Amino acid sequence: MTDNQARSEEFQFSGDSLLAKIKEIIRAGNVRRVIIKNEDGRVLVDIPLTIGVVGTLLAPQLAAIGAIAALVLKGSIVIEKVIEMPTKV
Repeated sequence: MTDNQARSEEFQFSGDSLLAKIKEIIRAGNVRRVIIKNEDGRVLVDIPLTIGVVGTLLAPQLAAIGAIAALVLKGSIVIEKVIEMPTKV
């Protein structure tokens, strides 16, 4: 049996690399949530992802992220990952 725990990681980005980094993070898998913040720490987008989300369902969010990338010069991406931990017996 396993317990699921969430772990957060934060990455810095510049505007032109935002969309590529988001796609890379999603392809890596086990991502529960993606939060994009501007350089002041203000949350611009909070995208909850579920297991089994396919690319067509993400298309509108990726288009919005592309628009944000054009406007935001620097910021950070916070991802929340699902980590499976074995349960103690």
